[in-house]
Amino acid sequence: MRSLYLIRHAKSSWEHPGLRDFLRPLNDRGIRDAPQMAKLLAGLVEKPVLLVSSPAKRALTTAQYFADAFEVEHLTIRPVQEIYESQPQDMMRIISALPADAERVLLFGHNPTLTEFTNRFTQQAIDNIPTCGIVRIDSDAPDWVSFYEGNAGVKACWFPKLVL
Repeated sequence: MRSLYLIRHAKSSWEHPGLRDFLRPLNDRGIRDAPQMAKLLAGLVEKPVLLVSSPAKRALTTAQYFADAFEVEHLTIRPVQEIYESQPQDMMRIISALPADAERVLLFGHNPTLTEFTNRFTQQAIDNIPTCGIVRIDSDAPDWVSFYEGNAGVKACWFPKLVL
């Protein structure tokens, strides 16, 4: 069984309008929600085998909070440039490149891509994965290359306003 946890970055700051989107940090709510959501997930699932993240500051910072909750070194977080500004079809390519021995993966990214991608794996569409929202997709695929809509489906969602 493979489990993919799609995690939208925590709430980011718009305090500095001239700052490049890629460099935007978390705001106060993001700094509050990320460790709480990370702790929640760490209490529910086994330690992930792999953490991959958009290298955008807000996504990578969110991933670091989850690494702390799972007691994983920050240096083991794998930044993947293609996650930033990706499209749903790009996500399939990124996921198919994951190592076969990584059965539990946390992937940190952005909307609207995460919501659109998630909706490929569920009968009940999700309008919006909120900031720091988590979606679990399980698959019986033997490896990530074989992961697709026919052998995978959404098994759980945790959204901050519903669980914190």
